[in-house]
Amino acid sequence: MAEEQAILAGGCFWCTEAVFKDLIGVSAVESGYIGGHVAQPTYRQVCGGDTGHAEAIRVTFDPEAISYDDILDVHFATHDPTQLNRQGNDVGTQYRSAIFFVNDEQRRVAQAYIAQLTAAKAFPSPVVTQVSSLTAFYPAEGYHQNYLALHPTQPYIVYNDLPKLDALKAQFPDLYAAR
Repeated sequence: MAEEQAILAGGCFWCTEAVFKDLIGVSAVESGYIGGHVAQPTYRQVCGGDTGHAEAIRVTFDPEAISYDDILDVHFATHDPTQLNRQGNDVGTQYRSAIFFVNDEQRRVAQAYIAQLTAAKAFPSPVVTQVSSLTAFYPAEGYHQNYLALHPTQPYIVYNDLPKLDALKAQFPDLYAAR
């Protein structure tokens, strides 16, 4: 079967990229920008909050090895989908929680997933994750790619990313591939 892509936003792309990089069935994770009105935005422009873009990742995966549902499970478990336009100390629309579906099936699955979380009252506050159609995805600058592996002792990584990875390993041991 052909590989598929999932485009997800859940705060800083350094954090989200690191979470998905070592999942079984994931062949690539690329940080980038999506959902705004500026073509070929730069990190500085997106951080300024005026482009409308979210920091996001493009996950390429083998649906025979990991399902889109599994991708959503990990996405919702590793960021706070109830925070509007922020994740922790990162504030602004560029840090919003969003799913950019690539086809109608992903739209349907994402909307049903959020409805299920809402009905189960899985979070103490309402889920504010946007489900939007795919627009142009602009890869982030090279120095943002594979950030955790290149900067494992950077304070932001140590404080934000490493705890997420530990939680991922504990919560999803069957999905995590030690590399």
